[in-house]
This record gives sequence, C-alpha cells and structure tokens, in this order.
Amino acid sequence: MDSTVSPDKEKTTTTPQRTRRSRIIGAIVAILAMVGLGALAWHLTHQAPAGGPGAGGRGQGGAGAGRGGPGGPGGRGGMPPTTVGVGKAERTDIPVTIEALGTVTPAAVATVRPQIGGVLQKIQFTEGQLVKEGQVLATIDPRPAQLSLLQATGQRQRDEAQLETARVTLGRYQTLLQQDSIARQDVDTQAALVKQLEGAVTTDKAAEGIARVNLGYTQVRAPISGRVGLRTVDIGNLVSSGDANGVAVITQQSPIDVEFAVPQDHLPEVQQRVNQNAQLPAIALDRTRTDTLAQGRFFALDNQVDTQTGTVRAKARFNNENARLFPSQFVNIRLQVNTIQNAITVPVTALRHGANGDYVYVLNPQNKTVALRNVTRGQSTVDRVEVKTGLQGGETVITEGADRLKDGAKVMLPGDRPQQQNHEGQQGGQRHQRGQQQRQGGAQ
Repeated sequence: MDSTVSPDKEKTTTTPQRTRRSRIIGAIVAILAMVGLGALAWHLTHQAPAGGPGAGGRGQGGAGAGRGGPGGPGGRGGMPPTTVGVGKAERTDIPVTIEALGTVTPAAVATVRPQIGGVLQKIQFTEGQLVKEGQVLATIDPRPAQLSLLQATGQRQRDEAQLETARVTLGRYQTLLQQDSIARQDVDTQAALVKQLEGAVTTDKAAEGIARVNLGYTQVRAPISGRVGLRTVDIGNLVSSGDANGVAVITQQSPIDVEFAVPQDHLPEVQQRVNQNAQLPAIALDRTRTDTLAQGRFFALDNQVDTQTGTVRAKARFNNENARLFPSQFVNIRLQVNTIQNAITVPVTALRHGANGDYVYVLNPQNKTVALRNVTRGQSTVDRVEVKTGLQGGETVITEGADRLKDGAKVMLPGDRPQQQNHEGQQGGQRHQRGQQQRQGGAQ
C-alpha cells in the first residue's frame, strides 16, 4: 500500500493543533498581565507619602508610623473643620422704607396762548430756555389795540365834557328854582341828564380800560416759571386765543414732583406718620438704583385705592436744583416711612431659612463651635436685616460657609489657616531633619 499522506490531509490535522496552542499562550499572557496590574495597583496604594516617616526609613516606626504619624490621615482625626466667614450682631438704627417705581411730573404745566388775535410780530425766547413768571415771550402787532385804546379815550373825554356842561346847567336851574323863575320839571329833567352822562362816562372808562388791557396782551408773557418747550408757531402767522397749541408750553421743573404707588399694606403706617405731621424723606434713584438723582420729601396721598393694583397713588416733591429730574422720566423712589431705634441687625447672608423658620449659626469663640439658633426676622436694608428675637448685640454669626454646617460643628476662621499651615510646615521640617540624621547614623 502507498503510505504517502496527501497535503490536504496534513493541513487539516495541523490547523487544530496550532489553534489550541494559540489559545493557551493567549490565556497565559492575559493572566500575567492581570498579575502585573494587580502588583502595580498594590504598590501605588501602599506607597508611603513623600516626606513622611516611611520615606526616611522603616526603622522609625514602619507602617505603624505611616498610619498614626502626623503626616498620615489619622493625624487629623477625621474631616478638617470648615472654614467660615463671620459677622457681628450690631445694635443700629434701621430705616423702614418703601421702594417703588415713579414717574416725574411737573408741578405745573402751562400752554402759552395769546389772549387777543393778531399777527405774531416777535418771538423773544429760545427753545428749551428757562424763563421766569411775567417774562415776555412773544409780541403781537400792537397797532390795532393802540387805535382801539385811542378811540375809547376820545369817547370818554367827549362824554366827560358833556357831563361837565350838564352839571353847570343844573346848577343854574337850581338857582332859578329858588327864585321861582323856572319850572321844577325843567330842573328834574336836567338832573336826569347829568346822571345819564355820568353813566356814559363810567362806561367809557371801562371801555378804555379794556382797550388798555388788550394792548398789554399784545405782549405774550410767561404765566409760570419753568422751562419752555419747542416753538409751535413762527413769526408772521395769525394767532388767536383759540389756538390749541398756543405759542409754547412751559413746564415747571423746580420744584418738581414724582408720582408713585404705595401698597395698601403700608397705607396705615404712612397715614399715621402723615397725621403726625412728620416729614418723610424721599430719595429719587436712577434706573440701576446706584446714583441718587435728588432728595425730597413726601408731599401728598390720593384719596382712594386702585382696585386693580391694590395700591394708592402718592406724590413726593423735590427741589431739583441740579435739574436732574426731567418730566415723564422713570425713576426709583425710596420713601423712608419710619426708623427703628437700637435694633439688632445681622448681615443678610447670615440669616437662613429652614423647616422650622429662620435661623442663624452663632459662633462660640472659646472652642470654635457653632450653635443653630432660631430667630424672628424683622425689617431689612440692602445689606443688613433686623432680628427681633433670638440674638443679643455683640454675638458673632456665620455669614459664609453655613451650607456645610450642623449644630455643634467645629469651624475654622480665615485668620486661623495661615497659622495652622506654618505649624504643620514646621513639624514636617523637623521630621525631615530627624530622618536625615537617622540615615546618616545608619550609614556610619
């Protein structure tokens, strides 16, 4: 028989053997890799800290020194104290204020209109100019008014001459009546004529006065002091008292008012202070509430509550010497209603709210621990808040870092940190020096 093995059969027999050998080698390599990684992890996790007692030599305590020495985790006795910020509970006067958005309104607004008709001859103001009461702003052609005054004066003079003649005649008639030389009827008729002429003279004087007033109206004057607006009519136009826009509009800016809304909850307190004739200070602030525009006082309160907003309209008045308040400007109003005398206040960041109400953490300066204390909140300002009950003046409260605290927790102040670091640094230097000395002794 032929014992020759075909190539196809030999290839089929060799392939499974090589596959098993590859699997065994791969498994061995994987096991060795896992053992190496485990050894590396054990080495990293059990390595002694640099600079610690184990680094200098195990003769000083070996593993026990690494666990219990000052450099190891056990030296701190658990988590370190929380660093916190503190503030003082102080006795101060705290103002009770109302914050509101207000609108600047002029104390008075006047539309300057001519009181007689005529052609506008002169304009004697500049747009935006500050004018005073009685100042001439424009002039209307005065010639028609002058002629009317002249006519009224002539009529009065004529009637006065006739009256004088009638009085002289009446005197003569009365003399003749005493001599019984004239009829009494003629005397009575002359006396009636005198009275009639006296009435005519009185009417003439009134007509003359009206003509003189109309002549004065040819000079258009400012009815109030304030700032004049833009001109609404030009020279040469025919103007009259019926013009809707008039010649110009004047707004009084000193003093000036700010209208704002007072919540109805604050209404009794405001009314009480107003009935006491108290001067309530008011401050007008800009949009960002950082710049003070003007300082004034509470001026008036409306007589009814707005049912839609639950507020009452109020008005504060400002002198506005620097003209920083402008009509229709939006400003923030801070009205001081009252002042709480000698109130205990703490920083706003010290007051916290929990399930049982408001509370603060009070610092015990002897052992640097904190105590949770429930308090009653009162009025507040921008940076401080009143504490009605639960605190005494002079106590120290926690203002920063209170989120990580509990009742009785130990804390550390910012000023304590540099001292502790220096102390630990000195201890580390001493340990390092002792380790060097021990190594030198062992080498000898």
